[in-house]
Amino acid sequence: MIYLCFALMLIVPYLLCGINSAIIVTKIKCGKDIRTLGSGNAGLTNTLRTQGKLAALFVLLGDVLKGVISIFIVRFAFLWLAGIDTTVLENSMSYVGFVSAVAAILGHVFPVFYGFKGGKGILVSVSVLMAVEWMPACLLLGIFIIVVAITRYVSLGSCIAAVLYPFTVLIYGLIISDPCVYINMILAAMIGALIIFMHRGNIVRLKNHTEKKLGQKA
Repeated sequence: MIYLCFALMLIVPYLLCGINSAIIVTKIKCGKDIRTLGSGNAGLTNTLRTQGKLAALFVLLGDVLKGVISIFIVRFAFLWLAGIDTTVLENSMSYVGFVSAVAAILGHVFPVFYGFKGGKGILVSVSVLMAVEWMPACLLLGIFIIVVAITRYVSLGSCIAAVLYPFTVLIYGLIISDPCVYINMILAAMIGALIIFMHRGNIVRLKNHTEKKLGQKA
């Protein structure tokens, strides 16, 4: 059963988070593919800019739910099928949550359902990381909010949070004496690197002072 759990750890988050709320909501609202509108990104910010606040709210709810549910399904599978509580440090399996988070973000960014072209993974990252280890995620969310509030650049806040994430996981893991701390740090670094990669275009626009601020129309 443990091998089935490991398979579910990868498959469930990838497939569930591959269901893109922004694409679905925009298709229902105006019959168009959001990847052809605004910045072309199938995410919350582009939905807000092109479809308005109500549509963005549905995208927010959809992405948060799919991220959290995917982690809970994996943890329940380990508990029910293998009798292992992956949240107990003594079991040395806290890495299960982080692996699931990587799979979830990959599913959102490269969804098999939409030709492997999805969003940039910020909202899903926040939701899955909150479900995996809420304290480091809350710290990063606070940093993200402060940066965006000061600069009005969502992409800048996202990139700074992505860079800091593996360090917060490392420090928190050492504080709570997590036996998987270094594995989790590596997985967190993979998540951060993926987010930075998906924002490579935003980084260029930030450098050229052409990046749109929060609230600006696409």
